[in-house]
Amino acid sequence: MRSNALPPRRSNPLSRAVRAALLCLPLTAIAVAPVALAQSATEQTARRYDIPAGSLSSALSRFAGEAGVMLSVDGSLVDGRDSSGLQGQYGVDEGFQTLLRGSGLQAVRDERGTYSLVPAREQAGAVELKPMVVEGFALGNALGEMDGYKATHSSVATKTSMPLAETSQTVSVVTRQQMEDQGSRSIAQAVRYTPGLMSTPYGATTRYDYVAMRGITDGSVDNLYLDGQKLLGDSGTYSSLQVDPYFIERIDILKGPSSVLYGRSLPGGLVAMTSKKPQYQTSRQIRLSYGSEDNKQVAFDFTGPLEDERIAYRLVGVAKDADNQVDGIEEQRYAVMPSLSIDFTEDTRLTLQAMLQRDPESGYHGGLPADGTVTSHNGQRISRSFFEGDEDYEKFERDQQMIGYQLEHRFNDTVSARQNFQYLDSTVESGQVYQYGYATQDELVRYYTGADEALHAWTLDNQLQFLFDTGALSHTLVTGLDYQRRKAKVDYDAGYGLSVINPYTGSVGAANPTFYHQYDETRELEQTGLYVQDLISLGNWRFSLGVRQDWVDVSFDHTEDASYGDQSDAAKLEQFTGRVGVLYAFDNGLSPYVSYSESFNPNATAAYNANSSGGFDITLLDPTEGEQYELGLKYQPLGTDDLYTISYFDLKQSNLANKDSNENFYRAVGELTSKGVEFEARLRPQDNLNVIASYTYMDVEYSKDFTGAAGVNNRGNTPNAVARNMASLWTDYTFEQGAIAGLQIGGGVRYFGKSWADAENTLRIPSYTLYDAMLGYDLSRVGLDGLGAQLNLNNLTDEKYVAACNSLSQCYYGEARNVMATLTYDF
Repeated sequence: MRSNALPPRRSNPLSRAVRAALLCLPLTAIAVAPVALAQSATEQTARRYDIPAGSLSSALSRFAGEAGVMLSVDGSLVDGRDSSGLQGQYGVDEGFQTLLRGSGLQAVRDERGTYSLVPAREQAGAVELKPMVVEGFALGNALGEMDGYKATHSSVATKTSMPLAETSQTVSVVTRQQMEDQGSRSIAQAVRYTPGLMSTPYGATTRYDYVAMRGITDGSVDNLYLDGQKLLGDSGTYSSLQVDPYFIERIDILKGPSSVLYGRSLPGGLVAMTSKKPQYQTSRQIRLSYGSEDNKQVAFDFTGPLEDERIAYRLVGVAKDADNQVDGIEEQRYAVMPSLSIDFTEDTRLTLQAMLQRDPESGYHGGLPADGTVTSHNGQRISRSFFEGDEDYEKFERDQQMIGYQLEHRFNDTVSARQNFQYLDSTVESGQVYQYGYATQDELVRYYTGADEALHAWTLDNQLQFLFDTGALSHTLVTGLDYQRRKAKVDYDAGYGLSVINPYTGSVGAANPTFYHQYDETRELEQTGLYVQDLISLGNWRFSLGVRQDWVDVSFDHTEDASYGDQSDAAKLEQFTGRVGVLYAFDNGLSPYVSYSESFNPNATAAYNANSSGGFDITLLDPTEGEQYELGLKYQPLGTDDLYTISYFDLKQSNLANKDSNENFYRAVGELTSKGVEFEARLRPQDNLNVIASYTYMDVEYSKDFTGAAGVNNRGNTPNAVARNMASLWTDYTFEQGAIAGLQIGGGVRYFGKSWADAENTLRIPSYTLYDAMLGYDLSRVGLDGLGAQLNLNNLTDEKYVAACNSLSQCYYGEARNVMATLTYDF
């Protein structure tokens, strides 16, 4: 057993200076916390605000977020209105009055502590509002329902409500409306119009949500978060969890290292999903869908208050049954997510939630050789629908259960506390036949692998937030202690001697299969983290400082292995990470920024080291570490919620698990660098028109690599499944007048540049361009109140393409043209 802290990080003088400065932050937090508590002794404590002139909706959202209050807004009341901003010391009520002066609107506080925006002559109870933002005492507009594609705030980068235009790191938000307009059927599909992301590294598979970010493809299934908590699947097994997009209200994508607030994480970034929460306004929806491959779906979403109006519920469910573009493959899902919000007082809220999901069939997850897919094989190509497996052995059943809660308490206008808890349970029974290359000129050799897995995990995050001023500085201080624990037990089987198969004729050879129990393994991880973050405002300056200390225990117990015998290894690790960001918000809407951030993540793979007896010792690999410098510019035109973001990033991942090209052995000696530019524009030129545009340029290469038995060193090469250029454009328009009023049309284009099929860079995958389209109609225009119809088409031109390869023997076709028709009834 090893018991050690990680070796010192090799860094340049600038990063060492940054880390030295960050070490002082915990001492600062200890010093200023009593000041914050003293300032919070009375209700409606005045604090300093410096909100620039701009759109009224942006000013209100920012004020609510900084004040730590909930705000419910009907978007029609504020659309097109401007605000002169807010500068100086104000209490909450006084701040709202000043912002709304001359607007004919007022902010009214109800018994739950939620502020509602109403016409000045009305009372809060006399107006039925469409809630635009109702979530979290201190998170304001960072969570919850949004109007259309507009998301002005996010909590993913800071765990506080932060304006996107003033966040010194790249953040993209996919709203519920965007998911619906684009007909997203998975989380990976929902984020496909986001810059810097590759959401199809395994092609058209729907079994998992792979999202590779900024060229970091390793572990791309392990960067998903739900309601602020990491989905603790185990990427070293088949037990990676998946959440249906119908359960999700919004998706926040944070680019770059994020360990300061989240502990172990990938350096490319993370995908943070926010589930649908109970609302105090009654709403009910039933949805029916039918599409290509006999895809049938039924979904429902009910929410509203209960009798005493301090309790609200939500019940969301979905059922799916479909074939697949690969012959003989099916997909099935039955899932439900109930939740309950209880407002004990106007300052204390508890949200309870659960998710029960069963996937009897989970689609295709295989690959085909590059010879026959990327390139022709004797003038032939393998069909997209070809199934290289064996239906007699094909099986993937997954059961997921989740229970959790979010507890929030506001002591006063200055101090608030949050506690988030999540327990996950997953079982997987898997069996699949894979191919691994040509046995003869035209026949593929195949092998079998099976697994019986059980995973149990839970996470807990405790946060305290303080709002206070020190002279001219306004602080939002967040301190936190989080804990996560995961245990996975897996039993693996294997088989060889299966029949060969000809992918061009479908003929199958003779079989003499032998199946055996390969090994059992127990994998455990436990992490405790303590973090402090201070967000500081000084005039137009925004400073972000954060530090974290983690203690991690990892272990595995490898038994009943006929090849390597019983083995085990464990390690106690410690890691310090930091983050610093500086942004200047000009009065004209321009906000340049620079930031530095760090990450670490225990490796999911193990090393096989030769021993003196001629065998191998299996040991844990050192965690990967990441650091990034980012320089960017954000622009939010005055009077709008439009946002343009351009950023340059310089990212490094070390201790990368590299594999000997001649053996299936890993060593944590690799290093990868990723440098590039991302651009994103999200704008609404007019009320019925949305536009999303993005472009990414990346230069990714192995800066250090292991030279294996084959004598191959990949230093200077680009990893597979990474394109130098990516771009996308989506727009939709809703007709409001004339004979076609109520008609919505939309379309998008996605470009993915050339990529390498293997780490040795011997074969390129051609670039591809895909077109998507949608058509919708509000049937209430013809007297069918509450009904809406929509048609979505993906890969409109039916482009046949290889999305990516993992090696020359494992390549993955992208999705074929598919269509989905949806009928929605809201009542």
